[in-house]
Amino acid sequence: MERFKFLPLLGRILIGAPFVMSGLGKLAAYSATVGYIAAMGLPVPPLAFLVSVLIELGGGLLLLSGYRVRLVSVVMAVFCVVTALVFHHNFADQNQMINFLKNVMMAGGLLQITWFGAGAFSLDARLGRIVLRASSLKAS
Repeated sequence: MERFKFLPLLGRILIGAPFVMSGLGKLAAYSATVGYIAAMGLPVPPLAFLVSVLIELGGGLLLLSGYRVRLVSVVMAVFCVVTALVFHHNFADQNQMINFLKNVMMAGGLLQITWFGAGAFSLDARLGRIVLRASSLKAS
């Protein structure tokens, strides 16, 4: 299994990069994003904008670097589920259903990162924060 130790890094890149791109896209379209948030009925749209950019851009960058990924990935998983429920709940619209399912799938992948951690190629590993779940399962 040693030859596959790059896979957690690849997984973090594949799930983190779209969040970074989405956060940057929101920064480039402040008015449109705040308008969409307001149209969905959320209170204080500018605050919701700020929170979403922090989670998407900040969380995505933390995932890519492998820093504090257990906490970051659980926060992002909750964000994905909440976003799915608030913005993609019109299941009569095929596009909304696809986006709902995409958010749920991302939450599932993020929860995998929450459980398994950042992997060998990460700041968490470099700083000695990796906790092996297999050893804790064996002790149970």
